[in-house]
Amino acid sequence: MKISKNETILQVNILKEGKEYVAYSPALDLSSCGKSEAEAKRNLGSAVKLFFDELQEMGTLDDALFELGWRKADNPRYNWIPPQLLNATVRVSLPRNK
Repeated sequence: MKISKNETILQVNILKEGKEYVAYSPALDLSSCGKSEAEAKRNLGSAVKLFFDELQEMGTLDDALFELGWRKADNPRYNWIPPQLLNATVRVSLPRNK
């Protein structure tokens, strides 16, 4: 898949909560929901666009992306690189019912 200088690929986690689907982007700490997985992803895309538009309008895009772990690309073909996300499992103890 070829992407342009003003695009990136975001990892999105999809959760099902009751009858709703939640699309969550850890790289932006942003989420949205919908009645289907596709709708949740579309709504997240809209939320991401609004998020970037607002940050640009306020002049805080660079600061926000650095704070979220993004880095400026060394390659002039790209502007920003999102943080690398690793999936892991952790064993936890749950409280017992009384």
